[in-house]
Amino acid sequence: MVMEWSDVRLFLAIAREGTLGAAARSLGLTQPTMGRRLRALEAAVGQTLFQRTADGFVLTDEGSAVLGHAERMEEEAIALQREVAGQGRQLGGMLRLSSSDWFGAHVLSPILAEFSAAYPNVMVELITDSRLLSLPRREADLAFRIAPFTEPEVISRRLMHIDYGLYMRVGGDFPRAGGKGARLVTMDQAFETMPDVAWLKRVLPEATVALRSNNRDVQATLCAAGAGLAVLPRPLGDAIKGIERIDVDEPPPGRDTWVGYHRDLKRLTRLRLLLDLVIERLAVR
Repeated sequence: MVMEWSDVRLFLAIAREGTLGAAARSLGLTQPTMGRRLRALEAAVGQTLFQRTADGFVLTDEGSAVLGHAERMEEEAIALQREVAGQGRQLGGMLRLSSSDWFGAHVLSPILAEFSAAYPNVMVELITDSRLLSLPRREADLAFRIAPFTEPEVISRRLMHIDYGLYMRVGGDFPRAGGKGARLVTMDQAFETMPDVAWLKRVLPEATVALRSNNRDVQATLCAAGAGLAVLPRPLGDAIKGIERIDVDEPPPGRDTWVGYHRDLKRLTRLRLLLDLVIERLAVR
């Protein structure tokens, strides 16, 4: 496993601060997120890096062996940041991104605004479309998908897992067993094989499909207007006013999100800087 810079920052923060809470504050993360990412990092490297004690976190022998390498990586990263800072206003060019509609609007947009403020001469174009733009044909420079990339020319990684939930209009009637009398807002027939569609059919077999759309934002808006229940990604559903998540015994299946780019672009500075920011803000390993 290759440790990326976000892994190194997390490891160094815990080693220096001694507690998850202090380390999380130093990186602008929450303590639960910090703990989750540390567990995932240790699982990925196959080593316990810290001893958990009553006084805090202490490096294990394996962690101590990693520390020197991590500090040298930090020195190189700081040198790179200084170089980029000196050239930041000159760093320019274009990046074309591809993602689904809701993911672009509710997950990527805040990160892109942050990136644009730091590098104002880089023009980012975000294409939100149900079509899968081709990286080998250079239809996009960076793509976000809910399925792994299979093209041999593409460098990719699992970025994050997204939980889904069943939503209804605030103050609406909770569905009865089997969904009898309930109305549904769901994906159009071209996406009938998606896991959340199959989940709805199985959990609420007596419900009636009232409206279909391939656009998750449209589904959320219809749900808020009282058109019916909808299964939505939680980063979207939890952000929409007028709807609430229904607590069900078996939640809808979540989805993994993958990010990929053409291998010829791996040394493109503006792409690396944006990708590092995305990973820092979103990645859970």
